[in-house]
Amino acid sequence: MAENAPASARADAAAPVQLELVVEGIASAQAIAQIEQALIGIPDLVYARLNMTTRRLTTQWAHAGYNAAPLFAVLDRFGYRAVPFTTNQAEEEESARTKWLLRCLAVSGFATMNVMLLSVSVWSGNVTEISTETRDLFHWLSALIALPAAGFAGQPFFFNAIRAIRSGEMVMDVPISLGILLALGMSVYETAHHAEHAYFDSALMLLFFLLSGRVLDHVMRLKTRATAANLAALRAPLANRLAGDGSVVEVPADALVAGDVIVVAAGQRIAADGVVVQGQSAVDESFLTGETDRRPVGIGAEVYAGMLNGEGQLQVRVAAAGRQTLLSEIETLIDNAVTSKSRYVQVADRVARIYAPIVHVTAALTAIGWLIAGASLHDAIIIAIAVLIITCPCALALAAPTVQVVVAGALFRKGVLMRSGDVIERMAEVDVIVFDKTGTLTLPDVSQPDFARLSDADLRLAGRLAQSSHHPLARALRDYARQHCGPLVALDDVQEISGQGVCTTHDGEDVRLGSPVFCGLADEALPGGQSLIAFARNGTVTLLPVGQVLRRDAVETVRQLQASYRVLVLSGDHAGAVEPVARALGIAEWQAGIKPAEKLAFLNRMKAEGLTVLMIGDGVNDAPALAGAAVSMSPTTGADVTQAAADALFMGEGLGVVAQTLALCHKGRAVMRENFLLALVYNLVAVPLAMAGLVTPLIAAAAMSGSSVLVSVNALRARSVGQGQSVGQKRSDTRRSG
Repeated sequence: MAENAPASARADAAAPVQLELVVEGIASAQAIAQIEQALIGIPDLVYARLNMTTRRLTTQWAHAGYNAAPLFAVLDRFGYRAVPFTTNQAEEEESARTKWLLRCLAVSGFATMNVMLLSVSVWSGNVTEISTETRDLFHWLSALIALPAAGFAGQPFFFNAIRAIRSGEMVMDVPISLGILLALGMSVYETAHHAEHAYFDSALMLLFFLLSGRVLDHVMRLKTRATAANLAALRAPLANRLAGDGSVVEVPADALVAGDVIVVAAGQRIAADGVVVQGQSAVDESFLTGETDRRPVGIGAEVYAGMLNGEGQLQVRVAAAGRQTLLSEIETLIDNAVTSKSRYVQVADRVARIYAPIVHVTAALTAIGWLIAGASLHDAIIIAIAVLIITCPCALALAAPTVQVVVAGALFRKGVLMRSGDVIERMAEVDVIVFDKTGTLTLPDVSQPDFARLSDADLRLAGRLAQSSHHPLARALRDYARQHCGPLVALDDVQEISGQGVCTTHDGEDVRLGSPVFCGLADEALPGGQSLIAFARNGTVTLLPVGQVLRRDAVETVRQLQASYRVLVLSGDHAGAVEPVARALGIAEWQAGIKPAEKLAFLNRMKAEGLTVLMIGDGVNDAPALAGAAVSMSPTTGADVTQAAADALFMGEGLGVVAQTLALCHKGRAVMRENFLLALVYNLVAVPLAMAGLVTPLIAAAAMSGSSVLVSVNALRARSVGQGQSVGQKRSDTRRSG
């Protein structure tokens, strides 16, 4: 076994390779877009994505002989430093950044309180008869506190502004930095000329509120990242590989290849996906299914990387390792959910990019307008500073991304993995929900399989053929065969025909496993909700009825969904198996014996009627419908091609997460709209007041910062929905009438 590993490694040398870096100092979505755009065209670089949550730059290169120097040159041009990613290093970098932001916040808060005390004395003194010398003293004391405090606390904004200017871009930290510096500079000038007012308090208050919003956003992203990090912690860095001479060698988990056999002791985590070839135990698979009870496993059972082995020693034949494991796929999905941009986020990004130059033009025109109107240069600049501060698009830029991060984290904690950021909006627009039956609404009743009618030889052959199928009924046959015949080796050259079955030629015989029609018989219905799977060997067909049970919360979930949605069942199974399930669930609309192309055509007809369809399925035959639906979901136990076509995956054996996902997405979209409305109302009210000279820089700082904090706090409302609410109470449209 081990002798084959070097050959496998050599075979992989020409395959694409991945390089992960941590980019220090990333603080805005605009910076991410700039960097990703600049990386396009680097030789041999085929993929690059920078995750703002983890600050991890994931790159894929065409081959192992790539040259990463141009990549580092691009990052250096933007003023960022990158280091190779390791879990500990990433955690340390995030921890250091959190502490840094908190220190900046603490300094700005402490300085603001002290300067405000001095300012109150000046304000009250201006009403009475404070002497010029005393007022100047208080102003200079304020400057003594404010200037170093602002220099330290403003670093998160100043550094980003400098990077943006160096790269010729305009981000919202530029007007923020400009407003702070102008306010401080004008205050020093005013103090030196014995003026009544200075604006040190305005600059510090602006910093304090902005840092509060930035810390809040950072903490929310850390929570989502921490959830993903919990998965990373499930990785076993080392594995005990069984060598050809029977000895056990400890190797890095990433060095494992398909076909290796690893030894997993009790209490250890499994380092790769594979099949148990020796031993019996019970594994903790709560990260995958959500179930806290351990699952008994024996010879032939499938296990996955990250599972905790409970009682006995196991030997596992590796099927997938490293980046090909299910655990890695889940981590990738989490990254995509937070990194990818929803439609609202894309709109906000575009507006923010356009808005930043408009801020400067508006402030400049305001100053010119007041000068033309006869105001002094001093007054015109003060009003322009207020406009510059109050028009910063912070609230607009935070309106959607904060909600997306909150909802993605909440869904993951419920066992739902989003593939893209716009799933939230598409889920919120759903009118019709279409379920597949087998494997989605029902699971095979493995406690009463009728497979004993097969001879031992046929059972072993059928089980080997079932190894190549992802259909739930085939998996039930495979598991039964493993229990009675021991380990099974998949047959060669197996062809899977979507919606029909699998077939191959073995020892000169034609063997098939699938629907009765596929195996050469006319389909026939069986009473009692049983489904049929047929096994054909050289023309001899054996029908195998398989009882099915509803998912544990299917009845309750369907009833809840029907209060707001039109719910249908489209199944490839025969009518005798579909009708009892539909009746038990109270679903009046159902179709049986429907082929994959017919499912897709059905969804296209609904789309033509203006309906938005959520498709939920798990089989290979569902993949075209999942890809063609407006939005789709699949269980993590579904076929690989099905998971690739779905927009969201859900873990566990319950269906309740479907209703919870719809409810959270409705709540998320509603909160996004609220945030955009808050940002719009703020600008419609605040900007004219500032341009009219009715707002001081202090009030402008409080207003702008308050709006940013408000949308961030409002985003937290998207984490959950009311306990007493049904899905229907969360819908804001009435398009279900179609």
